[in-house]
Amino acid sequence: MATVRVPELKEQLRQLIACPSISCTDPALDMSNRPLVELLGAWLESLGFNVALMPLEDSPHKVNMIATLGGCADSHSGLVLSGHTDTVPFDQGRWHSDPFTLQERENRFYGLGSSDMKGFFPLAIEAAKSFVDQPLRQPLTILATADEETSMAGARALVAAGRPRAGYAVIGEPTGLRPVRMHKGVMMEAVRITGRSGHSSDPALGANALEAMHTVIGALLALRREWQQKYNHPGFAVPVPTLNLGCIHGGDNPNRICAATELQFDVRPLPGMHLAELRAELGKRIQACGAHSGIHIEMTSLFPGTEPFEQDAYSDLVKAAETLCGHSADSVAFGTEAPYLKRLNIDTIVLGPGDIDQAHQPDEYLGLERIGPMTEILRGLIARFCL
Repeated sequence: MATVRVPELKEQLRQLIACPSISCTDPALDMSNRPLVELLGAWLESLGFNVALMPLEDSPHKVNMIATLGGCADSHSGLVLSGHTDTVPFDQGRWHSDPFTLQERENRFYGLGSSDMKGFFPLAIEAAKSFVDQPLRQPLTILATADEETSMAGARALVAAGRPRAGYAVIGEPTGLRPVRMHKGVMMEAVRITGRSGHSSDPALGANALEAMHTVIGALLALRREWQQKYNHPGFAVPVPTLNLGCIHGGDNPNRICAATELQFDVRPLPGMHLAELRAELGKRIQACGAHSGIHIEMTSLFPGTEPFEQDAYSDLVKAAETLCGHSADSVAFGTEAPYLKRLNIDTIVLGPGDIDQAHQPDEYLGLERIGPMTEILRGLIARFCL
């Protein structure tokens, strides 16, 4: 078994944690990831990787990085080790240490992004170091993306560019060293209803948006029942698609007819369900609720959504990962960038050292006992798909 240079790995993780890269829908909290990507790029260039930075067209302060070693850069084979560079915001005052200062205690590395998922990059680099002096028949690519936690804009830009080109990919999201070959998708939608205000003593004076929303909610719950009767996947802990009514706002006073209200909800579809078809059905059902006089209904998407993901259980990548990990490939409830790499015709799994119950939490940490096994798994996959 090859050794793991923990002091070097720790120093790299320290620098990554110290480089804030929060992505957030609130512009006051949103940050550039360029300094972090440039840091990764410099490390990889020193190992002989060919590094390309890809600023996002609409947000040039957000950057993807594609670093390639060996093989042919335009090859449609080889292995990608992929991770997102951004983190979510943190809860001020709930951490027991500075989120941007790596702390080692209790056999753990604490810091924002240590588990989700800056901690994956030093392990990928450590695994790659075992191959920098070997002639790789197929390329090894380390991919770093922007804005996974909010818009998936980095992954969408890769699809638009048709890059990277590879045969296989591992996304190092926190899965506890267990390979994952499928997850649900996610849609987040808003229904906005505009009516007409008036004095509550006479309903004819207005058009009540809240009453119309009551009809819309009934239609959504009926559609949810239909979907759950039609679609079922036993590979998931919750084997049916879900539709959650998340929040609602409307009206301003009990003695006024409500003139406007908004409902926000999400849908978690199973593999085999397609977002465009689901949105079309949602729009049809919701617009049918607008028969009230003076009522206008509009449905909008809060973000483009992420398709469900499923990798063939019998693919070479899944079988290799199962052998190296000692676990059968499973499913998770959270979404990843895997559907976007699949759109590039890359066989993909999700496999990382962290734990999802640490993600987005105060005092986030990565257990040191995960470092050696994860590095060995990555070395095994590189040997399998690049040598």
